[in-house]
Formats: sequence, C-alpha cells, structure tokens
Amino acid sequence: MDGDRRGWRQCGLGGAVFAVCMAGTTLPTPLYGLYQQKFGFSELVVTVVYAVYAFGVIGVLLLAGKASDTVGRRPVLLCGLGCAAASAGCFLAADGLGWLYVGRLLSGLSAGLFTGAATAYVMELAPSGGRSRATFVATAANMGGLGCGPLLAGLLAQYAPEPLYLPFLVHLALVAASAAVLLRLPETVGDTRPVSAVRPRRPSLPPPVRAVFTPAAIASFVGFALFGVFTSVSPAFLAESLHVSDHAVSGLVVALAFFASTAGQSAVGRIGVGRSLPLGCALLLAGLALLAGALHAELLALVVLSALVGGIGQGLAFRGALAAVAEASPPDHRAAVISTLFVVAYTGISIPVIGVGLLAGPLGLEGAGLVFIACMAALVTIAGGYLMRRPVRARD
Repeated sequence: MDGDRRGWRQCGLGGAVFAVCMAGTTLPTPLYGLYQQKFGFSELVVTVVYAVYAFGVIGVLLLAGKASDTVGRRPVLLCGLGCAAASAGCFLAADGLGWLYVGRLLSGLSAGLFTGAATAYVMELAPSGGRSRATFVATAANMGGLGCGPLLAGLLAQYAPEPLYLPFLVHLALVAASAAVLLRLPETVGDTRPVSAVRPRRPSLPPPVRAVFTPAAIASFVGFALFGVFTSVSPAFLAESLHVSDHAVSGLVVALAFFASTAGQSAVGRIGVGRSLPLGCALLLAGLALLAGALHAELLALVVLSALVGGIGQGLAFRGALAAVAEASPPDHRAAVISTLFVVAYTGISIPVIGVGLLAGPLGLEGAGLVFIACMAALVTIAGGYLMRRPVRARD
C-alpha cells in the first residue's frame, strides 16, 4: 500500500512537471496583441511567430523523438525544461521581433522533448496495474498545462503590472521548481546509453496501419489546426470584432478549448475507440460551424461554444486516433507510427495557421477564418464519412 501511494505521488509530481512545461508553450497567446502594439507587426507575423513553435516540435520528433528510450527520461526532460527557461528568457529580453521567433522555436523544442518522454515517464512512475489512470494523468497534464498557460498569462496581463514580463518571470520560477522536483524523482529507463547512441528516425507507415492511419491523421490534423487558430488569432478576433480587450477573457476562451479536450480524451474509455473517432469528427465539424457562426454574427457566446464543442471533438478524435493507430501497428514499428501521427498533427498548427495569416490581409480576419473553416470542414467530413463506412476495429 505504501508503495502504491509513493508511486501515485511520483506519478502526480511527474504530471505537474509535464503541465508546467506545456503551460509555457501557450503562455504568450493572450499577449500577442500587446506585442503587436509594441513592435508594430501584422496578423500574418503573429501566425508565423506561432507556427515557428510547431516547426520546433516537428524537428525534435523527427530527429530525437526516441531519445529518452536511449539516454533516459530525466536527462531529456531536464533538457526540455532548459529550453523552456531559455524561451522565457527570450521573451523577457525581447526588444524586437527576432526574440519572439527564437523564443517560440525554443518553446517548440521544449514541447517536442516533453511530448513523448513525459507521457512515458508519467505512466512508468505509476504503480503496476494503474496504466489507464496514469494515461489520464499524462493526458490531463498535457492538455491541462496547455490550457493553464493562456489563462495564467491573461490573468496576470489584465490584473498585475508588467504584462509582458511578469508571466514569464512566474513561469521561470515554476520551471526552476519543476527541475528541483525532477531531480528527486527516479529514472525509469534501466539500460541507458550515451547521447551518441541516439539516431534520428524517419516517419514510418507499415502497410497494415495505412487504412486506419489516413482518416485518423486527417482528424488529428483538423483538431490541431482548430487549436492553432484559437491560440494564434482568436485574441485578435475578440479584440477587433467583439471589442473584448480583457486579456483574462481572451486567455480563458483559449484555455476552455484545451480543458474541453481533456474532458473529451477522458471520455474515450467509456465511449470506445471505434465510436470516438467518428464522434470526434462530428463534434469537430460542429465546432467549426459554431466558429463560422461566431465570425459571421460576431457573438462571444458562439466563440465559447465553439471552443467547448471543438475541444471535446479534438480530444475524442485525437485520443481515439492514437489508440487506433497503436493497435493497428506492428509492435516493432509502433513508436515510429505514433511519432508520424504527431508530426501530422503538429503540421496542423503551422501550415493552416500561416494560411489564415496570409489571407487576413486581402480578406480580413473574418474572411480568412471562413476560408479556413470551409477547408477544415471538408477534410473532417471526408475523414468522418470514411470512418462511418469502415469503422476502426480496436480493443477499447
């Protein structure tokens, strides 16, 4: 019993470290408007600054996605915390646009190092027999941390002094505390090897998984693209079209999407993987429709509903996608297939978001958003229709 209690305490502490790192990746979200005022850049630049983060994540997944299996979990996670601290330092030092690019790239590197390693670490710290509960701890830490970032920054920016500095100072303190916690937690990889043994891995897609992977990847792409738009341009839409200048409200709207995703992922166990993917696609489509309504009618209530419905859909679709492709993959290719799914998902928060930024000039933010919604709705309808005709057969 004492061993179980210690294991769950360590699992919870590992989850807290995971959440702190992920919170840093979304911390700048409600602050972009302030940076625009300070440095005088366009909405396109906001989306490019945001998308640089995704390029950092994808680079790490491709080059060092399995590094923690080789050198151990803790060294990789400590490197991730180092990148998170360096990112915060860039935002604190920012006196021009270049600092924001570097800060977001470092933030992407931290997320790339954490995404796989921290998920595995949290699950390995849990007592034996607690895999399902530990998976939810990791999921909640990931998405909950992403949601806490904009919420924390929005509250501090609205109600505390120095809105472009205090959020990052607070995050630096949390990162330092997380490093201290991590140094006290045990290593879970028994046979570690030196860094020189780490080898880049190409994305891999064996024939048995391709039929499942394609619709799962499309749903993941659309879900992450929706999150990308929420975290990059929704604060600007709230300010310009809805005249919502409260940074705390902007941060809360973005946070709701991530918290709703956590709820959606937690429901997969009850709904089942086979039903979660098409249901997630349907809810993503509903979330996109609500976002279109919000852009057209300029109603805050519809923006909030879009965040909630789309977030739940993203959670159902993405966790269902992960479970489906893992089940369909040969054991010796499973990690590579999952890494490929993450690469597709993170592509969703870069290319479509930059597209919105490019169209915002000639079409305006609302017009660009409607084009984005139409494209994503077409993709998710194709994926959902395929999944209805050929349901995924996976053990729930």
